[in-house]
Amino acid sequence: MVGASTIQLPNISSAIALAGDGEENLKFLSHQTGANLVLRGQELLISGTDNQIELATKLVRSLEELWTKGNTISSADILTARQAIDSDRQGELQDLQRDVLARSRRGEEIRAKTFRQRQYIDAIRKRDLTFGIGPAGTGKTYLAVVVAVQALLANQFEKIILTRPAVEAGERLGFLPGDLQQKVNPYLRPLYDAIYEFIDPEKVPNLMERGVIEVAPLAYMRGRTLNNAFVIVDEAQNTTPGQMKMVLTRLGFRSKMVITGDITQTDLPLNQPSGLKIALQILKNVEGIAFCEFSQKDVVRNPLVQRIVAAYEKHEK
Repeated sequence: MVGASTIQLPNISSAIALAGDGEENLKFLSHQTGANLVLRGQELLISGTDNQIELATKLVRSLEELWTKGNTISSADILTARQAIDSDRQGELQDLQRDVLARSRRGEEIRAKTFRQRQYIDAIRKRDLTFGIGPAGTGKTYLAVVVAVQALLANQFEKIILTRPAVEAGERLGFLPGDLQQKVNPYLRPLYDAIYEFIDPEKVPNLMERGVIEVAPLAYMRGRTLNNAFVIVDEAQNTTPGQMKMVLTRLGFRSKMVITGDITQTDLPLNQPSGLKIALQILKNVEGIAFCEFSQKDVVRNPLVQRIVAAYEKHEK
């Protein structure tokens, strides 16, 4: 039987937040539930079968913590809410939505968007060494940088060290114009972008000159002991086993290290094993290390990325 239901929203900002750009959230909610959702001013009309209306209403209500504040709602938020409803984790969902990790320079709230992301953040806060493994778009690197910058601003560490192997450059690095910093910057751009969310870009060069923020190729870690530092090793699937052992053994006192990577996307030569993959096998039973594995359900980019990752996972199996 086809019916209809109405939800009255408190103000225009909540209606805009719920609808999303071009009403993409309403379309996504409709896709998830089968119901038809139409916004007229501050009134949300939901029509469909009784089951479709019930599910759509539950989903909209489960996002209330976000839209009442006018916060941006993404497809990842909707999928996590759906997951919470299906697994009876609504209480946990509210905690997830209320736990603001940080605020960007523009005042935007940064928080975990999936249950796995929240587990990852908790692991980083509690453990000295955390591995974040999974596909692109799951927030592995971005969230690690957010936690690192907040810890630096709270004076919990003296410096942040961001590093990744410049495998993509290979021998071509020598043919690129400019000094070393200019040559490696393209490979470290995602790390810079995350830092700029919280620290004025004009202040970053000064912090780099003073060594408070260090962004460097992995080779520059050799022979050092990294004390009182928050270290993030990005694109770790492109390390060799020797490089991975080298960087892991750099960890000094009062330091924290996060290793991120996607073992399905290595740029190493075909006969070269990934240091990340081997490290996971060697260290899986070592006490004090956290392993967080993300899946396509944790992708927080365009929903199409989720479907691409799922298609590749299906093909590889």
